[in-house]
Amino acid sequence: MKKIEKVQFVIKTLEKLYPKIEPPLNHKDSYTLLIAVLLSAQCTDARVNKITPLLFSLADSPQEMIKLSEKRIQNIIKPCGLSNSKSRGIYKLSKIIIEKFDGIVPDNLSDLESLPAVGHKTASVVMSQAFGIPSFPVDTHIHRLMYRWGFSSGKNVQQTEKDAKRLFPKCLWNKLHLQIIFYAREYSPARAWNIDNDIITKKIGRKSILVK
Repeated sequence: MKKIEKVQFVIKTLEKLYPKIEPPLNHKDSYTLLIAVLLSAQCTDARVNKITPLLFSLADSPQEMIKLSEKRIQNIIKPCGLSNSKSRGIYKLSKIIIEKFDGIVPDNLSDLESLPAVGHKTASVVMSQAFGIPSFPVDTHIHRLMYRWGFSSGKNVQQTEKDAKRLFPKCLWNKLHLQIIFYAREYSPARAWNIDNDIITKKIGRKSILVK
């Protein structure tokens, strides 16, 4: 099977499995999405979705967030882990959004990445899911599957993102990155992986991982 055929197989299979898909982190606007994605670092989406209702009931805008102390934010988000650095980042980026961007989350990568605690992946998620701008955020799930499928070397997420953008049509990026994440969790996990259940990898995956 040629690579272009493999790519088309992935696209068609994911579309069949996940024709309609919603972002896994609950949010109502670009600011609450930004905070939720920041909290999701080394934390499950399910846990973040349990914590954000309380946080956003107190502060769902940068103006309200800076009224809370870093310590108050930290106490609320503690179950998400890394609460010290995350609370500091949330407070500081909220202040910068007010002072530098008139209280509005910027809609470009460079400005988003200039915010404290906001890396490329977080910025890309906001670009994709909040603003609808074609982006391909690469998390551990996508990084793993791009390697298993033989679409990337697996050296680093930066290369994986470049390979994904080169292989998949730009018009599909925003939906496809979510479809891959959902597929990875359901059919191709990092642990307790059973290739017989992983229909895509079993069909197109690297020969080295198909040998039992």
